[in-house]
Amino acid sequence: MDNNDRGVSAPLTSYAEAVDWINGLLPFGIRPGLERIEQLMEKFGHPHRRLKFVHVAGTNGKGSTCAFLTSALIHNGYDVGTFTSPYITKFTNRFQYNGQDIPEETLLELSNRLRPVVEEMAETELGSPTMFEVSTALAILYYADVCFPDVVVWETGLGGRMDVTNIVNPVLSIITNVGHDHMDILGDTLEKIAAEKAGIIKPGVPVVTGVSQPEALQVIKETALARKSTCYAAGEQFAYEKTSSGEDGQSLHFKGPFREFDLSLSLRGEYQLENAAGAFMALEVLRQYMAFQLDDDKTAAGFGEAFWAGRMELVREQPRILMDGAHNPEGAAALAQSLRTGWKYGRLVLMMGMLSTKSHEDYFKSILPIVDELIVTEPDFRKKMDASALADIAEGLRGQYAKPELRIVVQPDWKTALAAFEASIGPEDLGVVSGTLYLISDVRAQLLHQADSEKGW
Repeated sequence: MDNNDRGVSAPLTSYAEAVDWINGLLPFGIRPGLERIEQLMEKFGHPHRRLKFVHVAGTNGKGSTCAFLTSALIHNGYDVGTFTSPYITKFTNRFQYNGQDIPEETLLELSNRLRPVVEEMAETELGSPTMFEVSTALAILYYADVCFPDVVVWETGLGGRMDVTNIVNPVLSIITNVGHDHMDILGDTLEKIAAEKAGIIKPGVPVVTGVSQPEALQVIKETALARKSTCYAAGEQFAYEKTSSGEDGQSLHFKGPFREFDLSLSLRGEYQLENAAGAFMALEVLRQYMAFQLDDDKTAAGFGEAFWAGRMELVREQPRILMDGAHNPEGAAALAQSLRTGWKYGRLVLMMGMLSTKSHEDYFKSILPIVDELIVTEPDFRKKMDASALADIAEGLRGQYAKPELRIVVQPDWKTALAAFEASIGPEDLGVVSGTLYLISDVRAQLLHQADSEKGW
């Protein structure tokens, strides 16, 4: 029986077609559970079992932590795969090998390997694999069958316990922090969210965590204890002190169970100190217990050169425009703290847009006290939050949280909003674009004149 008799589609013929096919699976949504990815992997001979993973979960800081780890390991001569989401400019950003995107033709080839299996599964009671499941499977095939990295830095998509990426058995797990995000899926308390993140802790596999809230940290420690995993918690087994900070970067002094170390970062934002300390602790575990050969100077250079788009990224100098993908209360608090301590400016002009799936009042409570002008707009995305509804939330907080003279501008079209935003920033002022990464992605492409931005999950 040939393929066509079984109703299997003709092969995809271009990169664009492959991306369209994967994104076309979006309507299947986020369906927590590992049955479909396990079956997919079984059909390819469990390729993930041939790879060494460092699994990274957390509410904020996952991407930056992955960037620190990737850069430090590459500087030390390791071949590194990095799987992250969402992506900022192009679908291929999600699948990196030694800091380079997967080639378009490789993505096409792997899509054609996956597609018949995906279509076959769609006919069974399991139903079609989702977009994220197929992307995860593609990443595993890329690393296990095409480029063979020494280690894969592996970021969770959502949560941890039921996240598709949790199919792997890593050499080390990292939980950056826990905050109020995706509460519709992960639960409405920090303990529930922490329990989902703690789902990546595997028996006997050490875990490094930056979680600070006592009730959330308790959940992680109890999970680690039950699974006989050594837990390295920030503030307990390791700590850091900020030694300098400014618009060009910052530095910290790390104190851990094995030694102390000084690091300089070009990544801005107070919260990057916490991410860097966690990433360094992770490397210390790999060095001490897993025979990773790491040279101090190369590691330090890796941290110094680590870059993560859209996180406290200065995309323009005159006037200054900063982009930061803070889209939940904790992210907004970290952004506000960084702007207060590391930046000098006349007025602060904030342009932002959000998805409707989030709670935005607490976001505003953190950031509004330092804002002089707020321009609310809408991301070009199906789940966008209505700009006037966002403005109403900000208006309702004016008396208690905002400056009395706060100016609020509502402009649903993000390109028109961007023009108004740019026009409003004086030479001494600071412009900040924040909110959902779907907005950050488009605005960043426009400001940096990038033609092939694709943005998305």
